Amino acid sequence: MPRLLLLSHPSALLHDTGPGHPERSARVAAVLAELERAPVQGATFVEPRAATREMLERVHTRGHVDRMLGRSGRVGMAGDETPVSPRSIEAALLAAGAAVDAVEAVGDGGQRRAFSLMRPPGHHAEADFAMGFCIFNSIAVAAAHALATERAQRVLIVDWDVHHGNGTQHIFESRRDVLYFSVHQFPFYPGTGRATERGTGAGEGFTVNVPLSAGAGDDAYRRVFREILRPTADRYQPDLVLVSAGFDAHGDDPLGSMSVTEDGFADLTAEVCAIADDHASGRLALVLEGGYSLPALAQCVRRCAAVL
Repeated sequence: MPRLLLLSHPSALLHDTGPGHPERSARVAAVLAELERAPVQGATFVEPRAATREMLERVHTRGHVDRMLGRSGRVGMAGDETPVSPRSIEAALLAAGAAVDAVEAVGDGGQRRAFSLMRPPGHHAEADFAMGFCIFNSIAVAAAHALATERAQRVLIVDWDVHHGNGTQHIFESRRDVLYFSVHQFPFYPGTGRATERGTGAGEGFTVNVPLSAGAGDDAYRRVFREILRPTADRYQPDLVLVSAGFDAHGDDPLGSMSVTEDGFADLTAEVCAIADDHASGRLALVLEGGYSLPALAQCVRRCAAVL
């Protein structure tokens, strides 16, 4: 049994967003090149399966799934800032499928850690529409799959992308079986993620947002994880931990305005590993979200994978 499962597929390179778009195939290419240059001990690559309609419709409306599948083989826009090319829907299905495969790997015993290295990202995708570079909400699909197949009863989703994961929050905000925790730059795109957004109905209190001002770095993030995330997780006692692992809070990222370093992201990874070890028998899966400085993204992924 490998120490770490890395999920990757060539389709991630075939989602063409056009010239000048920050969410480009070079992102995954840079990550894979870095992992080839400096392999992570105990890590094994596997290719994922595509997500099925049943998996997608646990979190997306039938209409959204139909619209996105109907764009397969076409060029155009799937949503706000979300261009698609002929192979984009294939890539999005495999990205969602990779998150599901990661959950199955850690949920079925034996495998403790997995990291999906796919694109497009997913946490902005809402139940009924694509947005913010995201077509399907991969981490939401994976969490819902874990619950529906009884691989988990309480899922903690930690989102450290510089942007708030509006889609993930809204999909689960009325539920108690998923606790969504986000630390992000605010005010910033997409405009959601205020501390007062705590969930709705039965899910009130199971959404935790920690908005940070531009410029926040390693110390601020470590403090959030130590003083807010850890006690929140200890109260919730998740039996599965998932991470929306975006690296656009890095100080070199062209879209974000934060100052997190590679060391900082490694420390955040160690914190979620400890939470998973203490509450979820070590069951932890990371899903790649943003990160648009190619050197920073590649280094951050390798450092986090080494910690896992």
